Amino acid sequence: MSTNASKDIEPDFESALKQLETVVEQLESGDLGLADSLKHFEQGVTLSKQCHAMIDKARQSVELLTNPDDEASVADFDVSNQSRDIPS
Repeated sequence: MSTNASKDIEPDFESALKQLETVVEQLESGDLGLADSLKHFEQGVTLSKQCHAMIDKARQSVELLTNPDDEASVADFDVSNQSRDIPS
């Protein structure tokens, strides 16, 4: 039921987290075959990275709002690198 257009749009945090929870439940059920498990795992990793990136972006926004004069602490913040360094 997914279309190419819907794949291009990243879900909001709550939707991504809900999808991740569903993927984890499906993986934990043990009802999936190997190929489906790998597909679900890949989807879960992608969703996890999206959630972490959104959290990091929100954290940066909070930092800017609470310390608007301290640009040095935010200048070094790079969301793109943060999402790649997520431990497995």
